[in-house]
Amino acid sequence: MDSSSSSSGSGTQTWKHSLIYLTTLLFILHLAAQTNLPRKLFLGNNETVRIKKIADLPLRFRYDGTFKILQVADMHYGTGTVTRCRDVLASEFEFCSDLNTTRFLKRLILAENPDFIAFTGDNIFGSSTPDAAESLFKAFGPAMESGLPWAAVLGNHDQESTMNREELMSFISHMDYSVSQINPSSDGHTNPTKGGMMTKIDGFGNYNLRVYGAPGSMLANSSILNLFFLDSGDRAVYQGIRTYDWIKDSQLSWLRHVSQEFQGQNQDPLHPIDASPSSKAPALAFFHIPIPEVPRLFYKNIVGQFQEGVACSRVNSGVLKTLVSIGDVKAVFMGHDHTNDFCGNLDGIWFCYGGGFGYHGYGKAGWPRRARIIHAELQKGKNSWMGVSRIKTWKRLDDEKMSKIDEQILWDRYLV
Repeated sequence: MDSSSSSSGSGTQTWKHSLIYLTTLLFILHLAAQTNLPRKLFLGNNETVRIKKIADLPLRFRYDGTFKILQVADMHYGTGTVTRCRDVLASEFEFCSDLNTTRFLKRLILAENPDFIAFTGDNIFGSSTPDAAESLFKAFGPAMESGLPWAAVLGNHDQESTMNREELMSFISHMDYSVSQINPSSDGHTNPTKGGMMTKIDGFGNYNLRVYGAPGSMLANSSILNLFFLDSGDRAVYQGIRTYDWIKDSQLSWLRHVSQEFQGQNQDPLHPIDASPSSKAPALAFFHIPIPEVPRLFYKNIVGQFQEGVACSRVNSGVLKTLVSIGDVKAVFMGHDHTNDFCGNLDGIWFCYGGGFGYHGYGKAGWPRRARIIHAELQKGKNSWMGVSRIKTWKRLDDEKMSKIDEQILWDRYLV
Protein backbone atom coordinates (compact mmCIF):
# COMPACT_ATOMS: atom_id res chain seq x y z
CA MET A 1 0.00 0.00 0.00
CA ASP A 2 1.41 3.45 -0.90
CA SER A 3 1.86 6.31 1.59
CA SER A 4 -1.17 8.25 0.35
CA SER A 5 -3.48 5.28 0.95
CA SER A 6 -1.96 4.79 4.41
CA SER A 7 -2.46 8.47 5.25
CA SER A 8 -6.04 8.36 4.00
CA GLY A 9 -6.84 5.28 6.11
CA SER A 10 -5.29 6.88 9.18
CA GLY A 11 -7.37 10.03 8.68
CA THR A 12 -10.57 8.01 8.32
CA GLN A 13 -9.80 6.07 11.49
CA THR A 14 -9.10 9.28 13.42
CA TRP A 15 -12.35 10.79 12.15
CA LYS A 16 -14.29 7.70 13.29
CA HIS A 17 -12.68 7.82 16.76
CA SER A 18 -13.58 11.50 17.08
CA LEU A 19 -17.19 10.80 16.10
CA ILE A 20 -17.44 7.98 18.65
CA TYR A 21 -15.93 10.23 21.35
CA LEU A 22 -18.30 13.08 20.53
CA THR A 23 -21.34 10.76 20.52
CA THR A 24 -20.32 9.27 23.89
CA LEU A 25 -19.81 12.73 25.39
CA LEU A 26 -23.22 13.94 24.21
CA PHE A 27 -24.84 10.81 25.64
CA ILE A 28 -23.21 11.38 29.04
CA LEU A 29 -24.33 15.01 29.08
CA HIS A 30 -27.88 14.00 28.16
CA LEU A 31 -27.89 11.33 30.89
CA ALA A 32 -26.60 13.83 33.44
CA ALA A 33 -29.34 16.29 32.58
CA GLN A 34 -32.04 13.64 32.84
CA THR A 35 -30.82 12.11 36.11
CA ASN A 36 -29.60 15.27 37.88
CA LEU A 37 -26.08 13.85 38.11
CA PRO A 38 -24.45 17.24 38.68
CA ARG A 39 -26.38 17.51 41.94
CA LYS A 40 -25.20 14.19 43.41
CA LEU A 41 -21.98 12.57 44.45
CA PHE A 42 -21.96 8.79 44.12
CA LEU A 43 -20.36 6.77 46.91
CA GLY A 44 -19.95 3.06 47.54
CA ASN A 45 -22.91 0.79 48.35
CA ASN A 46 -25.24 2.90 46.19
CA GLU A 47 -25.12 5.80 48.67
CA THR A 48 -25.52 9.37 47.43
CA VAL A 49 -24.71 12.75 48.94
CA ARG A 50 -26.82 15.61 47.67
CA ILE A 51 -25.20 18.95 46.89
CA LYS A 52 -26.95 22.17 47.95
CA LYS A 53 -28.62 24.13 45.16
CA ILE A 54 -27.19 27.63 45.17
CA ALA A 55 -29.30 30.74 44.72
CA ASP A 56 -28.49 33.28 42.04
CA LEU A 57 -26.17 35.75 43.75
CA PRO A 58 -25.60 38.47 44.52
CA LEU A 59 -29.02 39.69 45.52
CA ARG A 60 -29.89 42.60 43.28
CA PHE A 61 -32.69 44.90 42.20
CA ARG A 62 -34.68 44.01 39.11
CA TYR A 63 -34.42 45.67 35.72
CA ASP A 64 -37.52 47.68 36.65
CA GLY A 65 -35.76 49.18 39.69
CA THR A 66 -37.58 47.22 42.41
CA PHE A 67 -36.67 44.66 45.07
CA LYS A 68 -39.43 42.84 46.97
CA ILE A 69 -39.07 40.92 50.23
CA LEU A 70 -41.64 38.55 51.70
CA GLN A 71 -41.45 38.41 55.51
CA VAL A 72 -42.78 35.22 57.09
CA ALA A 73 -43.09 35.37 60.89
CA ASP A 74 -43.92 32.51 63.23
CA MET A 75 -44.76 29.56 61.01
CA HIS A 76 -44.65 27.27 64.10
CA TYR A 77 -44.48 24.24 61.82
CA GLY A 78 -44.99 20.83 63.42
CA THR A 79 -44.99 17.59 61.47
CA GLY A 80 -47.44 18.25 58.65
CA THR A 81 -50.84 16.64 58.15
CA VAL A 82 -51.31 15.43 61.72
CA THR A 83 -50.41 18.75 63.37
CA ARG A 84 -53.65 20.50 64.18
CA CYS A 85 -54.40 24.21 63.84
CA ARG A 86 -54.90 26.54 66.76
CA ASP A 87 -57.32 29.42 67.12
CA VAL A 88 -59.36 28.93 63.96
CA LEU A 89 -63.12 28.94 63.53
CA ALA A 90 -64.92 25.73 64.53
CA SER A 91 -66.00 25.28 60.92
CA GLU A 92 -62.34 25.31 59.82
CA PHE A 93 -60.80 23.08 62.47
CA GLU A 94 -61.55 19.57 61.19
CA PHE A 95 -59.49 19.81 58.02
CA CYS A 96 -56.93 22.36 59.23
CA SER A 97 -53.26 21.42 59.74
CA ASP A 98 -49.71 22.50 58.96
CA LEU A 99 -50.66 22.02 55.31
CA ASN A 100 -52.66 25.25 55.58
CA THR A 101 -49.41 27.02 56.42
CA THR A 102 -47.72 25.40 53.43
CA ARG A 103 -50.61 26.33 51.15
CA PHE A 104 -50.53 29.96 52.33
CA LEU A 105 -46.80 30.26 51.65
CA LYS A 106 -47.22 28.84 48.14
CA ARG A 107 -50.11 31.23 47.42
CA LEU A 108 -48.06 34.19 48.61
CA ILE A 109 -45.06 33.34 46.46
CA LEU A 110 -47.31 33.08 43.41
CA ALA A 111 -49.26 36.24 44.20
CA GLU A 112 -46.37 38.53 45.10
CA ASN A 113 -43.47 37.01 43.14
CA PRO A 114 -40.88 38.24 45.67
CA ASP A 115 -37.16 38.51 45.02
CA PHE A 116 -36.26 37.27 48.49
CA ILE A 117 -37.96 35.60 51.49
CA ALA A 118 -37.05 36.45 55.11
CA PHE A 119 -38.20 34.06 57.84
CA THR A 120 -38.12 35.84 61.20
CA GLY A 121 -38.12 33.02 63.72
CA ASP A 122 -40.23 30.31 65.34
CA ASN A 123 -40.06 28.64 61.97
CA ILE A 124 -40.82 25.30 63.61
CA PHE A 125 -42.58 24.60 66.89
CA GLY A 126 -39.92 22.39 68.45
CA SER A 127 -42.13 20.87 71.14
CA SER A 128 -44.53 19.60 68.45
CA THR A 129 -42.04 17.64 66.39
CA PRO A 130 -39.79 14.64 67.19
CA ASP A 131 -37.49 15.48 64.27
CA ALA A 132 -36.32 19.06 63.73
CA ALA A 133 -34.73 18.31 60.36
CA GLU A 134 -37.93 16.83 58.95
CA SER A 135 -39.95 19.82 60.12
CA LEU A 136 -37.45 22.29 58.65
CA PHE A 137 -37.66 20.60 55.26
CA LYS A 138 -41.45 20.79 55.34
CA ALA A 139 -41.60 24.35 56.69
CA PHE A 140 -39.15 25.77 54.15
CA GLY A 141 -40.28 23.44 51.37
CA PRO A 142 -42.22 26.04 49.33
CA ALA A 143 -39.27 28.45 49.50
CA MET A 144 -36.87 25.78 48.25
CA GLU A 145 -39.27 24.69 45.51
CA SER A 146 -39.56 28.29 44.31
CA GLY A 147 -35.82 28.57 43.70
CA LEU A 148 -35.86 32.01 45.31
CA PRO A 149 -33.06 33.07 47.66
CA TRP A 150 -34.22 33.00 51.28
CA ALA A 151 -32.82 33.50 54.75
CA ALA A 152 -33.91 32.81 58.31
CA VAL A 153 -33.26 33.72 61.91
CA LEU A 154 -34.34 31.70 64.93
CA GLY A 155 -37.09 32.40 67.41
CA ASN A 156 -37.55 31.12 70.95
CA HIS A 157 -39.21 27.81 69.98
CA ASP A 158 -37.06 26.47 67.12
CA GLN A 159 -34.52 24.74 69.39
CA GLU A 160 -37.07 22.80 71.47
CA SER A 161 -36.82 19.61 69.36
CA THR A 162 -33.74 17.59 68.35
CA MET A 163 -31.27 20.37 67.42
CA ASN A 164 -29.69 23.17 69.39
CA ARG A 165 -29.49 26.68 67.97
CA GLU A 166 -26.06 26.26 66.38
CA GLU A 167 -27.11 22.99 64.75
CA LEU A 168 -30.32 24.58 63.47
CA MET A 169 -28.54 27.50 61.82
CA SER A 170 -25.93 25.19 60.33
CA PHE A 171 -28.66 22.95 58.90
CA ILE A 172 -30.65 25.92 57.55
CA SER A 173 -27.55 27.40 55.93
CA HIS A 174 -27.09 24.20 53.92
CA MET A 175 -30.64 23.95 52.61
CA ASP A 176 -31.40 24.59 48.93
CA TYR A 177 -31.29 28.26 47.92
CA SER A 178 -30.75 29.39 51.52
CA VAL A 179 -28.40 32.35 51.95
CA SER A 180 -28.60 32.09 55.74
CA GLN A 181 -25.39 32.00 57.72
CA ILE A 182 -24.41 30.57 61.09
CA ASN A 183 -22.52 33.73 61.99
CA PRO A 184 -20.24 36.26 60.28
CA SER A 185 -16.76 35.13 59.30
CA SER A 186 -13.84 36.12 61.51
CA ASP A 187 -12.72 38.91 59.17
CA GLY A 188 -16.07 40.65 59.50
CA HIS A 189 -17.15 39.94 55.92
CA THR A 190 -20.06 37.67 55.13
CA ASN A 191 -20.33 35.18 52.32
CA PRO A 192 -23.59 33.23 51.99
CA THR A 193 -21.91 30.44 50.03
CA LYS A 194 -19.23 29.69 52.63
CA GLY A 195 -21.04 29.80 55.99
CA GLY A 196 -18.07 31.25 57.90
CA MET A 197 -17.93 31.35 61.71
CA MET A 198 -17.05 34.17 64.08
CA THR A 199 -16.50 32.91 67.61
CA LYS A 200 -16.62 36.24 69.47
CA ILE A 201 -20.28 37.00 68.95
CA ASP A 202 -23.32 35.87 70.91
CA GLY A 203 -25.98 33.71 69.37
CA PHE A 204 -26.27 31.97 66.02
CA GLY A 205 -27.67 33.58 62.90
CA ASN A 206 -26.01 37.01 62.94
CA TYR A 207 -25.14 38.06 59.39
CA ASN A 208 -25.76 40.64 56.73
CA LEU A 209 -26.70 40.39 53.06
CA ARG A 210 -26.08 43.08 50.48
CA VAL A 211 -28.44 43.92 47.66
CA TYR A 212 -26.84 45.33 44.50
CA GLY A 213 -28.09 47.81 41.93
CA ALA A 214 -30.16 46.91 38.90
CA PRO A 215 -28.42 45.02 36.04
CA GLY A 216 -26.83 47.36 33.53
CA SER A 217 -27.24 50.39 35.78
CA MET A 218 -24.53 52.73 36.98
CA LEU A 219 -24.67 51.04 40.40
CA ALA A 220 -24.84 47.42 39.20
CA ASN A 221 -21.55 46.73 40.99
CA SER A 222 -22.47 48.56 44.19
CA SER A 223 -24.42 47.25 47.15
CA ILE A 224 -27.12 49.83 47.76
CA LEU A 225 -29.31 48.13 50.37
CA ASN A 226 -28.11 46.18 53.40
CA LEU A 227 -30.10 43.47 55.20
CA PHE A 228 -29.10 42.75 58.81
CA PHE A 229 -30.13 39.51 60.52
CA LEU A 230 -29.72 39.15 64.30
CA ASP A 231 -30.28 36.34 66.79
CA SER A 232 -32.52 37.69 69.57
CA GLY A 233 -32.18 34.42 71.50
CA ASP A 234 -34.85 32.45 73.34
CA ARG A 235 -35.12 32.44 77.13
CA ALA A 236 -32.79 33.72 79.84
CA VAL A 237 -32.56 34.36 83.57
CA TYR A 238 -31.75 37.92 84.63
CA GLN A 239 -31.22 38.80 88.30
CA GLY A 240 -32.97 35.58 89.26
CA ILE A 241 -36.01 36.27 87.08
CA ARG A 242 -36.87 34.27 83.99
CA THR A 243 -37.31 36.50 80.93
CA TYR A 244 -36.94 36.53 77.18
CA ASP A 245 -33.44 36.83 75.80
CA TRP A 246 -31.95 39.96 74.27
CA ILE A 247 -29.48 41.10 71.62
CA LYS A 248 -26.04 41.33 73.24
CA ASP A 249 -23.23 43.90 73.16
CA SER A 250 -21.08 41.69 70.92
CA GLN A 251 -23.86 41.63 68.31
CA LEU A 252 -24.32 45.40 68.47
CA SER A 253 -20.56 45.90 68.13
CA TRP A 254 -20.60 43.73 65.01
CA LEU A 255 -23.61 45.65 63.70
CA ARG A 256 -21.81 48.98 64.07
CA HIS A 257 -18.74 47.59 62.33
CA VAL A 258 -20.67 46.20 59.36
CA SER A 259 -22.70 49.39 59.03
CA GLN A 260 -19.53 51.49 58.87
CA GLU A 261 -18.03 49.05 56.37
CA PHE A 262 -21.20 49.18 54.27
CA GLN A 263 -21.11 52.96 54.04
CA GLY A 264 -17.49 52.82 52.89
CA GLN A 265 -18.18 49.78 50.73
CA ASN A 266 -16.63 48.59 47.51
CA GLN A 267 -18.65 50.88 45.28
CA ASP A 268 -18.13 51.21 41.58
CA PRO A 269 -15.30 53.81 41.60
CA LEU A 270 -16.62 55.36 38.39
CA HIS A 271 -20.06 56.00 39.91
CA PRO A 272 -19.76 56.42 43.69
CA ILE A 273 -22.85 57.09 45.77
CA ASP A 274 -23.09 60.61 47.19
CA ALA A 275 -21.77 60.55 50.77
CA SER A 276 -24.20 63.16 52.15
CA PRO A 277 -26.48 62.01 55.03
CA SER A 278 -29.62 62.16 52.89
CA SER A 279 -28.10 59.78 50.36
CA LYS A 280 -26.61 57.28 52.81
CA ALA A 281 -27.49 53.78 51.57
CA PRO A 282 -30.37 52.40 53.66
CA ALA A 283 -30.52 49.16 55.62
CA LEU A 284 -33.23 46.92 57.08
CA ALA A 285 -33.00 44.65 60.13
CA PHE A 286 -34.70 41.34 60.88
CA PHE A 287 -34.97 39.56 64.24
CA HIS A 288 -37.58 37.71 66.28
CA ILE A 289 -38.12 39.15 69.77
CA PRO A 290 -39.19 42.82 70.02
CA ILE A 291 -37.03 45.27 71.96
CA PRO A 292 -38.24 46.80 75.28
CA GLU A 293 -39.17 50.14 73.68
CA VAL A 294 -41.85 48.61 71.44
CA PRO A 295 -44.60 48.77 74.15
CA ARG A 296 -44.38 52.59 73.90
CA LEU A 297 -46.07 52.32 70.52
CA PHE A 298 -49.36 51.51 72.25
CA TYR A 299 -49.62 55.25 72.92
CA LYS A 300 -48.51 56.39 69.46
CA ASN A 301 -49.98 56.44 65.98
CA ILE A 302 -49.47 53.08 64.34
CA VAL A 303 -50.48 51.36 61.11
CA GLY A 304 -52.07 48.00 61.88
CA GLN A 305 -53.35 46.37 65.05
CA PHE A 306 -51.91 46.25 68.57
CA GLN A 307 -53.87 43.35 70.08
CA GLU A 308 -51.59 41.80 72.71
CA GLY A 309 -48.92 42.77 75.19
CA VAL A 310 -45.37 42.93 73.87
CA ALA A 311 -43.43 39.88 75.10
CA CYS A 312 -39.94 41.37 75.25
CA SER A 313 -36.92 41.02 77.50
CA ARG A 314 -36.59 42.75 80.88
CA VAL A 315 -33.11 43.75 79.74
CA ASN A 316 -32.62 46.85 77.59
CA SER A 317 -29.30 46.26 75.85
CA GLY A 318 -29.35 49.46 73.80
CA VAL A 319 -30.55 48.12 70.46
CA LEU A 320 -32.61 51.23 69.64
CA LYS A 321 -29.80 53.54 70.69
CA THR A 322 -27.39 51.63 68.44
CA LEU A 323 -29.74 51.67 65.46
CA VAL A 324 -30.26 55.41 65.82
CA SER A 325 -26.52 56.05 66.11
CA ILE A 326 -25.51 54.10 63.00
CA GLY A 327 -28.17 55.93 61.00
CA ASP A 328 -28.72 53.55 58.10
CA VAL A 329 -31.41 51.17 59.45
CA LYS A 330 -34.77 52.56 58.34
CA ALA A 331 -37.01 49.72 59.53
CA VAL A 332 -36.93 46.61 61.72
CA PHE A 333 -39.06 43.54 61.02
CA MET A 334 -39.90 41.16 63.86
CA GLY A 335 -42.33 38.47 65.01
CA HIS A 336 -43.05 36.71 68.31
CA ASP A 337 -46.39 38.39 69.20
CA HIS A 338 -48.69 36.77 66.67
CA THR A 339 -51.76 39.00 66.92
CA ASN A 340 -49.79 42.23 66.63
CA ASP A 341 -49.29 43.25 63.01
CA PHE A 342 -48.59 46.98 63.29
CA CYS A 343 -45.80 49.30 62.24
CA GLY A 344 -44.82 52.12 64.60
CA ASN A 345 -42.02 54.67 64.63
CA LEU A 346 -39.47 54.94 67.43
CA ASP A 347 -36.90 57.73 67.13
CA GLY A 348 -37.16 57.76 63.34
CA ILE A 349 -37.00 53.99 62.84
CA TRP A 350 -40.05 51.88 61.97
CA PHE A 351 -40.65 48.69 63.95
CA CYS A 352 -42.98 46.33 62.10
CA TYR A 353 -44.54 43.03 63.12
CA GLY A 354 -45.05 40.42 60.44
CA GLY A 355 -48.28 39.14 62.01
CA GLY A 356 -48.81 35.47 62.83
CA PHE A 357 -48.31 33.31 59.73
CA GLY A 358 -48.55 29.69 60.81
CA TYR A 359 -51.71 27.79 61.67
CA HIS A 360 -50.13 25.74 64.47
CA GLY A 361 -49.10 28.90 66.32
CA TYR A 362 -51.61 30.75 68.45
CA GLY A 363 -53.73 33.37 66.74
CA LYS A 364 -57.25 34.70 66.86
CA ALA A 365 -60.23 32.84 65.44
CA GLY A 366 -61.72 34.80 62.54
CA TRP A 367 -58.58 36.94 62.20
CA PRO A 368 -56.79 35.66 59.07
CA ARG A 369 -53.16 34.58 59.18
CA ARG A 370 -50.96 37.11 57.42
CA ALA A 371 -47.56 38.07 56.07
CA ARG A 372 -45.70 41.30 55.37
CA ILE A 373 -44.29 42.53 52.06
CA ILE A 374 -41.39 45.01 51.90
CA HIS A 375 -40.94 46.81 48.58
CA ALA A 376 -37.85 48.92 47.81
CA GLU A 377 -37.72 51.21 44.77
CA LEU A 378 -34.77 52.85 43.03
CA GLN A 379 -34.41 56.45 41.95
CA LYS A 380 -34.63 56.92 38.20
CA GLY A 381 -31.63 58.88 36.94
CA LYS A 382 -31.26 60.55 33.58
CA ASN A 383 -29.85 57.45 31.91
CA SER A 384 -29.80 54.78 34.61
CA TRP A 385 -31.30 53.52 37.85
CA MET A 386 -29.58 55.04 40.89
CA GLY A 387 -29.77 54.35 44.65
CA VAL A 388 -32.80 53.41 46.76
CA SER A 389 -35.38 56.20 46.82
CA ARG A 390 -38.33 54.68 48.70
CA ILE A 391 -39.29 51.69 50.88
CA LYS A 392 -42.94 50.66 51.25
CA THR A 393 -44.73 47.85 53.03
CA TRP A 394 -48.12 46.17 53.14
CA LYS A 395 -49.65 42.94 54.40
CA ARG A 396 -51.38 40.04 52.69
CA LEU A 397 -54.12 38.02 54.38
CA ASP A 398 -54.80 34.32 53.94
CA ASP A 399 -58.39 34.87 52.90
CA GLU A 400 -60.24 34.08 49.71
CA LYS A 401 -59.02 37.23 47.93
CA MET A 402 -55.51 37.28 49.44
CA SER A 403 -56.46 40.77 50.63
CA LYS A 404 -53.83 43.51 50.57
CA ILE A 405 -54.04 45.86 53.56
CA ASP A 406 -52.24 48.68 55.39
CA GLU A 407 -49.95 49.87 52.60
CA GLN A 408 -47.61 52.61 53.84
CA ILE A 409 -44.33 54.34 53.05
CA LEU A 410 -41.61 53.54 55.57
CA TRP A 411 -38.88 55.71 54.10
CA ASP A 412 -38.53 58.19 51.27
CA ARG A 413 -35.17 59.75 50.49
CA TYR A 414 -36.82 63.04 49.56
CA LEU A 415 -39.00 63.25 52.68
CA VAL A 416 -36.19 62.77 55.19
